[in-house]
Amino acid sequence: MRTAPRLGQLADAGNTTTLAHYLELLRGAGLSRPAKFSGSEVRRRGSSPKLLALDTGLVSAVGGRSFSEVRADRTAWGRLVETAVGAHLVRADLDVASWRDGNAEVDYIVRRAENVTALEVKSGAAPSALPGMSALADRFAIDRRLLIGGDGVDLAEFLASPAARPLA
Repeated sequence: MRTAPRLGQLADAGNTTTLAHYLELLRGAGLSRPAKFSGSEVRRRGSSPKLLALDTGLVSAVGGRSFSEVRADRTAWGRLVETAVGAHLVRADLDVASWRDGNAEVDYIVRRAENVTALEVKSGAAPSALPGMSALADRFAIDRRLLIGGDGVDLAEFLASPAARPLA
């Protein structure tokens, strides 16, 4: 029985090169896209991407659970909704990234020309505060903040329209 490699084992140059190659293969197959958002293109290219399946049907097929089972599991449903929104953005050929610093996280950051929009995806009721958005805005110039789901843009409406429309 093989055990998962420890972080120290992955830090070796050969392993990181292999992982980078695997990530590039996933990207080429349309299974991974968003990089980490950063003010520097060099940092962005060197960052670990947010793995994003660009087809929620694929996610559902390999998940082995029925729609009603996933819908009843708030965590699983939230991940599927976030995946659907990310895939919608990527399929629109937008410059999509994600951002995380410690516990502060923003689901997607979209660049269009000189404008930067931060998007937070909520599959249920939106919390009263979005600390990831605030932390991101403290570090980078964000032109617009957008909540998808919750009390923001209706999820079904967002997915049914061209992804660029709410970002304009």
